Amino acid sequence: MVEDTSAGIPPTAPFSSCTQRGIESRQRQGQHTGLQSGSSAGLPNTSISPHPILFMATLWPFREAHSCPHCTGPHTQSHWESILSRIRSFQYSQKNAVLVPAAALGVGGMVVCWLMSRRKAKRLEVGDGWWGSGERPLREKEDESIRPFKIETSDKEIEDLHHRLDRARYAPPLEGAAFHYGFNSDYLQKVVAYWRNQFDWRKQVEILNKYPHFHTTIEGIDIHFIHVKPPYVPHGRAVQPILMVHGWPGSFYEFYKIIPLLTEPARYGLGDGDVVFEVICPSIPGYGFSEAPHQKGFDTRATARIFHKLMKRLGFKEYYIQGGDWGSGITTNMAQMLPESVKGIHVNLVFITVRGFKKLIQAMLGAYVPWLVGFTREDVRRMYPFVQKNVYDILRETGYLHIQATKPDTAGCGLNDSPVGLAAYILEKFSTWTDKSFLHRDDGGLERKYSLDDLLTNVMIYWVTSSIASSMRYYKENLSRDPALSDNTRFGVYVPAGIAAFPEEITHVPRCWAKTIFKNIVSYSYMPRGGHFAAFEEPKLLAQDIIHFVRRKSDVF
Repeated sequence: MVEDTSAGIPPTAPFSSCTQRGIESRQRQGQHTGLQSGSSAGLPNTSISPHPILFMATLWPFREAHSCPHCTGPHTQSHWESILSRIRSFQYSQKNAVLVPAAALGVGGMVVCWLMSRRKAKRLEVGDGWWGSGERPLREKEDESIRPFKIETSDKEIEDLHHRLDRARYAPPLEGAAFHYGFNSDYLQKVVAYWRNQFDWRKQVEILNKYPHFHTTIEGIDIHFIHVKPPYVPHGRAVQPILMVHGWPGSFYEFYKIIPLLTEPARYGLGDGDVVFEVICPSIPGYGFSEAPHQKGFDTRATARIFHKLMKRLGFKEYYIQGGDWGSGITTNMAQMLPESVKGIHVNLVFITVRGFKKLIQAMLGAYVPWLVGFTREDVRRMYPFVQKNVYDILRETGYLHIQATKPDTAGCGLNDSPVGLAAYILEKFSTWTDKSFLHRDDGGLERKYSLDDLLTNVMIYWVTSSIASSMRYYKENLSRDPALSDNTRFGVYVPAGIAAFPEEITHVPRCWAKTIFKNIVSYSYMPRGGHFAAFEEPKLLAQDIIHFVRRKSDVF
């Protein structure tokens, strides 16, 4: 308990000039009275006590220590009033000494919060570009028309393909090599035989044309896309536009099986039609039927800007976006660039680098105490043994990346001239990126998840458009500028996000790591099966998760 010292102070304690002289006398004698030289009036320093009553109590011993005949009489009251006036002045100065720093601290805190909020709201610059041939016309306005497009073929095109297939040479594989050395040439000969004698490209062209195709010119190049609207919309339901972006070595054809599940979900048992989409699937410039850029530097940011312009040209102010592989990087940049236009982003691959002290500690401790570092048991199952799955496996599966990120045209020229080489190069990815265990199978497990017709249709899109070299350049344009893809972490994504984590994806990113990029994760799903080409391999699972994400986002917001 703090003792109340004010009880021992008489209400009319007279303080005269003798009291002042007594204070000065004690200070000169160096006695430890707890008083210091104060103002010109000789009052104690403000460091004694901020409280006026305690301040008076420190003066009281000087009155009793000095008796003086001059300290009685009428002038005593005036001395007392003078002391009280100085006490009030002292009290106010003490209040100011506390309030001014507190106010400054409060204002400073608000400024810091404002600056932090601005930092969070920082977005990727939209910019502008020109990717056409030659210099950009200064006065000519770009043709913004949307032009219907139809895929066609010819006897000449098919005959040329067959001629090249017939003249193919094969290198015999090592005994027991399976797919450990790449595409097994024994199985490759079976694929080529089917391609030459049974695959019907004309029929596949008809399948490709079952959805409406279009071209439009943006930043000097023709952009190809398909646009599929739902055939029926329940009364009172709003149609949600969604842009879906492929990656390498895929194409817009990856989405052909998921499109009806999103445009007619009730028909396929995916709800009662409360969420219905119209789907826009563009081809990345340099892939398939989109014109290749004629200038250097075309990366995911330029693609994101072009796809935003595409959606605006189609009349959409807000829309969902979805992607895997490069599609994930492109849609991430779209969300960072114009978040007000993105209702939500859904990805089935998260681009992230495992670096920094925190991630290192998490990786070291995650296998033993996952709960301590934010991992789940499923994260541990998918990530460990860590070095095997996140170093050796990735090194084995990314040899192509170094070639394409440095000198893509060297390999691209050969692949563009040989349909057999092109098929081997592309289809090998559909083996081990679908399931790592397919590495041990002589046929690469390709026909376990896909049909040869579907696989070869994707290859044909690259073949008939001569787009393999330009698609490979996309790696150089992105990775030579930003090897760590640091735009993702530098800007972050603040729109609602959904993540579908497929177990056979090349690398697994736990939710706690994904949050370093996606700041507003609405749904994070551990998918029961599937790999890198989710829409192509498991269209129903992916459609379910997209619909689940949109429902969750609607519930939250």
